[in-house]
Order: sequence, then C-alpha cells, then structure tokens
Amino acid sequence: MSFDFPTFLVAATALTGGIWLIDALFFAPKRRRIATAAASGASDETAPASAGGYKEPVLVEYARSFFPVILIVLLLRSFVVEPFRIPSGSMMPTLLVGDFILVNKFAYGLRWPVLNSKFVELGEPERGDVIVFRFPQDESVDYIKRVIGVPGDQVYYRDKTVYLNGEPLGQIPLGNYVGENGRPTGLLEAIEKIDDREHEILINPRTGDFPRACRVLADGPVTVPEESYFVMGDNRDNSNDGRCWGFVPEENLVGKAFAIWMSWDGGRDGFPVNLGRIGDVIH
Repeated sequence: MSFDFPTFLVAATALTGGIWLIDALFFAPKRRRIATAAASGASDETAPASAGGYKEPVLVEYARSFFPVILIVLLLRSFVVEPFRIPSGSMMPTLLVGDFILVNKFAYGLRWPVLNSKFVELGEPERGDVIVFRFPQDESVDYIKRVIGVPGDQVYYRDKTVYLNGEPLGQIPLGNYVGENGRPTGLLEAIEKIDDREHEILINPRTGDFPRACRVLADGPVTVPEESYFVMGDNRDNSNDGRCWGFVPEENLVGKAFAIWMSWDGGRDGFPVNLGRIGDVIH
C-alpha cells in the first residue's frame, strides 16, 4: 500500500491545530491566571507550589510549533506546487528516470486536498501539456503523460503516427537516440508537432504500433468524451497510456508539469547528479 501523504498532512494539520486551539481557549487562560497570582505573591489556594503548575505542556508546545509549518506545507502542496519523481522511462526523452519535477497545482483549477473536488475553475489542459493525474485503474498511483486529445477530438494511431481529427501530427526525424550514458538504444528520435507546440518522442522501429496488449485505438479512431482527455507517453513503444486503458477523467487531474528541479542518476560514472538537466523547463 502506498503512503497517502495528502491525508497525513490534513490529519496532522487538524491534530496540531486542534490541540493548540483547545489549549488556547480552555487551559492557557487558567495557566496565565495562576502565573499572575504566583508572580504577585498571592496566597490563593489555586497557586501551584512550583512553576511547573503553570508551564505550557510539552504536547501543546510541540503542536504550536509544528502547526504553522505543516499548514504551510499543506497549502503549498495542495494549491501551488507539488514535487514528483519520475519512476519510469515512459516519457523519455522529455523526462528521464530519476528526474524530480515540479507540478503546477492551480493550472487546471483548485481542488480540495484528499477529496480532490474542484472548487475554483482556472483552466483546462491543452494539447501538448505534460500532466500528472491519478491513474484511472488505481487512483492511489500518480501517472505522468502528454495530452494528445481534448474533449471532442478524434484520435487514431497508425504506423507510429498520431492522427488528430483526421490529420497526422507532423514528425521531423532526428536519427538514432543515444542514451545519457552515450550508448546506442536502438530507438529513433523525432520531433512531433501538435498545434503550434513541438516535443521530442522516441520510436522503436522493431515493434508494432501498440505496446503489450494496448488495443484501444487498434480498430479505428476514437472520440474523446466530455470532461476527459487522451494521453500518451513520449516513449511511444514503452508507455502504459491511453492506448491501453482509455481516457483520463477531468476529476483525476493533479496538475501540469513545468520544470525539473533535480535529476539523480545512480548509474552515472562519478557524480550521480545530472547538473545539465536541473532547471530545464518541461515542454
């Protein structure tokens, strides 16, 4: 089972904030009265024998210290930006295994944490966007792919080419793809153009159009339903994407990937951090 970090943040915020609030409303005023009485030398029967009687409890002290920090992390992660790590090569060459990316959480509207329901409309995905979403077949898992079709689009895939509304997306061949380690991969690299945006893709000329048992587009074009999106990986022959399981519901959107803030490659000779990728904008 994967760790549900959003739920943990919400619970931790509620717990620390609740402890601090309850103490501030019901117990802190009494401690202050006792402290004032002790300082003035009053011999009231409620005055403690030592300062320990009106000292702030350790639990309250920790709650008061951690609550603002946890709340800020919750707000930033839920509504502004969230970090993710790329675990697979399905988005090569755009994103590599070990890339740490930043995802804009408000690009497609603000959503309540844990509930994932949208409460502010701010925008919708466009063709060519690289998006993070909750995998429709297992919503505890986050996926990252590129938007190919938006609601109403007709999508087809044949001979390593995407057909969008009856027209093939343009491709400019770049030749053989060489990996980060300088070794040949057997893959072909190309620039694909969707609308007025360009991105790089990888193609394996030794395989068919559909990886594994992915057959959604095998029998002809499909139309993207309302409030849904069709996505594909840039590494076209090594990607579990819309060709395998269909469409991404709008309610599953997490955000738009926009930058690489760290790239860690343990297989590199010498220094494992790929400095050349840090700060790259995701197109």
